[in-house]
Amino acid sequence: MTILIVGGSGFLGSELVRQARTAGHTTVATYATKPGDASPTAWCPLDLRDAGSLDAVMAEVNPRLVINASSGRADWAVTAEGPLQLARVAAKHGIRMVHVSTDAVFSGAGRVHYDESCLPDPVTPYGAAKAASETGVLAVHPKAVVARTSLIIGYGRSVHECLVHQLAVGTVDGALFTDDIRCPAHVSDLAAALLELASSGAAGIHHVTGPDALSRHELGVLIAERDGLDASRLPAGLRADSSVPGALDVRLDSQATQRQLRTTLRGAREFLQRGATADQREA
Repeated sequence: MTILIVGGSGFLGSELVRQARTAGHTTVATYATKPGDASPTAWCPLDLRDAGSLDAVMAEVNPRLVINASSGRADWAVTAEGPLQLARVAAKHGIRMVHVSTDAVFSGAGRVHYDESCLPDPVTPYGAAKAASETGVLAVHPKAVVARTSLIIGYGRSVHECLVHQLAVGTVDGALFTDDIRCPAHVSDLAAALLELASSGAAGIHHVTGPDALSRHELGVLIAERDGLDASRLPAGLRADSSVPGALDVRLDSQATQRQLRTTLRGAREFLQRGATADQREA
């Protein structure tokens, strides 16, 4: 089938392109500024803020499935309103849709474990935009999947892995928080799970993360040890003592989704083992 991957030039989008192409699908990927390193069947420029651009791309591609893996960070027009426009067009034409969301929709205040029944209570502009996008997407396209995930890791190419390398060799200043806890996902597991949810009859909100809850510093140590870096050089700090906004302890519970999947959502302690085969893939 033809799959449209919105945000195909990004880290997750590139892996979705690779897996969809490997599965034999015609894959069209969009970009906001320039094409990425992935090799889809075709690239299309797309500005999610422009309804005319969106209509033109959807009409040209005529996909059976659209996966929104784009990220406009705290840009409300891109992150909150853009997915709503995408979902409206997809619903109008009976196109299956998967919208990728985030654990940033939660505050970590009063609880740390979150399943799909928990209501969003974001504490950052980005989290608020993502929470709004979830509501909008499901309001206009009730059969869509909203897939919340967490820190995405893999192949040494994620922003988190790059930061660990920079901190370990001293090329950037900063610290890895010991009180900021998340449940990381491997990009290949996440992409496979999203494609599997898309091909199923799933709808509504799903949590798609690994089972291991780690602080950003603990995650950094695992990355450093895997890559042969001196983990003792990684500076530690507390988000609570910093001016960086964001929730502290937010752990997505993905058990309900995992029971529906053939794909195993591995924990970071497993996929960051030194020599772990999943991180040996070449681009």
